[in-house]
Amino acid sequence: MRTTTARDAESDAGAPRTVAELIARQWGDHRPGLKYGAEAAGVTVLSRHRTAREAAARAALLVDLLPPGAQPHVGVLLDNTPEFPFWLGAAALAGAAVAGINPTRRGPELARDILHTDCRILVTEPAHLPLLRGLDLPGVRILVTGTEEYEALLAPYAGAKPGEASVTPPGPDSRLLLYFTSGSTGAPKAAICTQGRLAAAGHSLARSFSVTPDDVHYVCMPLFHGNAVIADWLPALCGAAAVALRPRFSASAFLDDVRDYGATYFTYVGRAVQYLLATEPRPDDRDHPLRLGFGTEAGAVDAARFAERFGVRLVEGYGATEGGASVQRTPDTPPGALGRAGAGDDLAVIDAETGRVCPPALLDAEGRLTNGDEAIGELVNRGRSLFEGYWRNPEAEAARTRDGWYWTGDLFFRDPDGFLYFAGRTDDRLRVDSENLAAAVIENVLARWDAAAAVAVYAVPDEVAGDQVMAALALREGADFDPEAFAAFLAAQPDLGTKMAPRYVRILRAMPVTATNKVHRVALRRAGFRCPDPVWLRTGTEYRPLDAPTLDALLAAYETQGRRDLLDR
Repeated sequence: MRTTTARDAESDAGAPRTVAELIARQWGDHRPGLKYGAEAAGVTVLSRHRTAREAAARAALLVDLLPPGAQPHVGVLLDNTPEFPFWLGAAALAGAAVAGINPTRRGPELARDILHTDCRILVTEPAHLPLLRGLDLPGVRILVTGTEEYEALLAPYAGAKPGEASVTPPGPDSRLLLYFTSGSTGAPKAAICTQGRLAAAGHSLARSFSVTPDDVHYVCMPLFHGNAVIADWLPALCGAAAVALRPRFSASAFLDDVRDYGATYFTYVGRAVQYLLATEPRPDDRDHPLRLGFGTEAGAVDAARFAERFGVRLVEGYGATEGGASVQRTPDTPPGALGRAGAGDDLAVIDAETGRVCPPALLDAEGRLTNGDEAIGELVNRGRSLFEGYWRNPEAEAARTRDGWYWTGDLFFRDPDGFLYFAGRTDDRLRVDSENLAAAVIENVLARWDAAAAVAVYAVPDEVAGDQVMAALALREGADFDPEAFAAFLAAQPDLGTKMAPRYVRILRAMPVTATNKVHRVALRRAGFRCPDPVWLRTGTEYRPLDAPTLDALLAAYETQGRRDLLDR
């Protein structure tokens, strides 16, 4: 699915030019626009007109509060409360930009995000005030929603209308989002997203998924992340559908929310689908109005399980917040593939070491990759890119666009028909016995094991050279790790290469994840096999517990080879 399609919009007279235009369209429309509160006293419904009115009031307030000469940036440190879409709409109308602030960040890192994006106004809520205590935020005015002071600030602007107040008139090139990438290695980068690109993306998805005013888009992923804004909120605006908010993702409350709101569509990232599948099955699992889920990283195995259990089709897409490359899903896209390059795009799978195009993937009759070592490479856009840069980070921009190409940082392989398959992040590549492996390929194999609720694969240093494969497994409720059954499962997988079987297996109660439900691989890699959870070591084809004497002997081997320090990085 192409999620950034400015090129399509150029040839589509009905496409909106700006997000401000989408907000203004809601004025006078009294159909449902925003639903919230199912987790509390009951569902509250606001009309599309009311949401536009609230956005206009905040736009006028923002214009008056911004100091002269300040960047028109407002930081938003909120859960998925109604204030978040109100301020997104306000920024669009005012020609300003929202910096999505991640509430899982702490101390100096949190302050850095706010100051790096030049936010002179920060909107938050009482629950997040403890995060700000003691932070040095010079020149930043903090607005606390849900307080009498906040309501008093807004009151004079209750009669504002869209288009009456702006810092600069909003246009297609106006910045609207400064949204941080995950930053799993180093400080997060604030990707710039303009109104024109975002409006085109929302229009494309609304058209692809046939969004209508009868739909309700359930927003359970965090709105400080691009997925929720670009793939959920914006298509709803374009299709005149209602938006339903969940403050924070809850697997146990998912179906109840869907029924209470009448939700027909939702988005997901990371391990959200696995969490939903891990809930206790109920006889009414198919009794709901959902028709579609759209997101990334569910995997073919879990997507099939989700469809079988809940009767809902999951569509896997590809398109980063940066907008540098996207993939077009077509009706003939085979299982496991994301699609092909869109018309006019020049996407290639490149071996980063040699700079050459990787050979086509060889798939067996079951669609399993047999030549991953040579077929997997980094997805590169050699044509026109919609990437708009990172805020105040020229080094990161240069790395992304080296040699005049856009380097996605994602591993892919391409079959002989040109269909592209996701194989993980470049940071997730392993080097085992001089062979390059992709973590996502191994994860897809391990995900077939019935006892596994969630799987993560990552590299740990080998005691002599290169890496070893380590897998973290969160088991289904009531399941125990059976080493013999696991070894037999591995032996029965025809696409598990000889170097792919995990040497170490960590058994967890729950997979560590980031605020966007992506596996926290940095934490897993940092802990390695020296962790409080049970770890099993493969010797030959058998697994046995990594007990204290074995661990001591293993660490001594690292010491002998001069590689002990690698375990502490």
